[in-house]
Order: sequence, then structure tokens, then C-alpha cells
Amino acid sequence: MGQFWNFSQTADLLSRGFVQQSLIAIALLGLIGGLLGPMIVARQMSFAVHGAAELSFTGAAAALLAGVSVNIGGIIGAVLAAAVFGLLGNRARERDSVIGAVMAFGLGLGVLFLSLYGRVGTGFSLLTGQVVSVGRDGLIAVSVTAVVIVAVYAAIYRPLMFASLDPRVAVASGVPVRALSVIFAILVGLAAAQGVQIIGALLVMSLLITPAAAAVRLSANPTTVLILSIVFAEVSAIGGVILSLAPELPVSVMVTTISFAIYVVCRVVGMRARE
Repeated sequence: MGQFWNFSQTADLLSRGFVQQSLIAIALLGLIGGLLGPMIVARQMSFAVHGAAELSFTGAAAALLAGVSVNIGGIIGAVLAAAVFGLLGNRARERDSVIGAVMAFGLGLGVLFLSLYGRVGTGFSLLTGQVVSVGRDGLIAVSVTAVVIVAVYAAIYRPLMFASLDPRVAVASGVPVRALSVIFAILVGLAAAQGVQIIGALLVMSLLITPAAAAVRLSANPTTVLILSIVFAEVSAIGGVILSLAPELPVSVMVTTISFAIYVVCRVVGMRARE
């Protein structure tokens, strides 16, 4: 337990280049997760995030088998899945059925690809993440993805918010609701794909959903929720990396623990504020 407070070892590791690259990469993931999270929660797309992450795993497994970039394979898998979810599942109830069907088939393919590849350990890292081995190429991929997501999201934010709050009026006003749904789903897919590379397919929701779910417990103001979501995601992401260094624990475990603790605190505070 004392390893958690071994500040000298933590400081030494923080001076290493690979750890600094990991911090930057997970901070960028926290930014895009915190940015997209409130809209994901508002549009009831939590299951879609899980589905995109699992299909990113399938794409990455296929890339391993084919001997090409795992990052590119993960992105292709997540974006294709997200596009299908956006096209076929415009309503929440319909979307859940589509995601369940596609995800089950995709996971089966992922297991097949990994069994053919023959290295279970490599496949396991896709489920639990590999933030400490992000490397220069991985950092560039996350950086480019973050720039694309921020730019596109800024351009569609207002009409997307309108379509999310009142889709019928938005359609009547000429807002391209279906197109916006697909575009946003693709952005979620891109974020999920990078999340799989960093914290793993099983834990992506800890940065894409939990911080936003915590933020909405404290405020109903969209701007306040957005700011809180980003702050919570960054605290979880960066704090998780730093706390995991000295005791040599999996980064993903610490990230999810901090994220869940923030959610519990916000839920309790929110309940007391309403009383």
C-alpha cells in the first residue's frame, strides 16, 4: 500500500519519455471523451459507445491477423459500426436492437481473428488497454483524431443539440437529423477506437460516459455540464496514469476507479441538492 505514496519513484517515471507520451495521449482522450459525453448521455447512446468499442476490438483483431496497423484496423471497425448504428438505429429502442445484433456478430468475428492469430496476450491488451506503450505513432494518431473530432463537433454542435432536444421540430425546420446522427455516431466511433488503444475496449465508457453522467447530476445547464464533463474526464485520465505508476497497477483500473468515485460523489451531491 505504501507504494501509492512512493513519490520519488512516481517522479522518476514521470520524467521518462514514454510516460509523458502516455499522459498526453490519455489527456487528449479525456478531452474528446468529456466533450462528446454530454451529447452521448442526452441522446441515450451509452450502449452505442460500448458497441463501437467492441467492434473496434474486432477491427483491431482483424488488423493483427492481416499484419497491418492495429490502430487503423480499430478505427475502421469502430467507424463502420458507428455508421451502421447511426443509419439503422435512429430511435433509442430500435438502436439498441441493432447494436446488440451487430455487436454479437462482431465479437464472434473478433474471437475468430484472435484464435487464428494465435497470440492471446496481444488480443487481451486490446480489451484492457496499453497506454504505457502508446509511442510516437500512437500519440500522433490520437492527436489527429482529437483535432478532427473537435473541429467537426464544433461545426455540428448547435443543430445537433436542437435535433437531440426536439427532433420533430428540428425535422420540420429543415435540420438534417439523420445526417447529423450518422456524423455524430462516426465521431463517437473515432473516439471509441482511440479509447480501445489506450484503456481497452472493456473500459472505454469510463471516459466517454461516466464523467458526463456525473456532470448531469450537478447541473442542467449544457455549458456547465460540458465543462464539468471535461474536467472530470481529465482528472480521471491523468490521475489514473499518475496513481498507477509507483504501485505498477494497470492504468485502466485506476482510471475507471477515479471516474466511478467522481460519479458516486456527484450523485450523492445531486440528490442532496434536490432535497
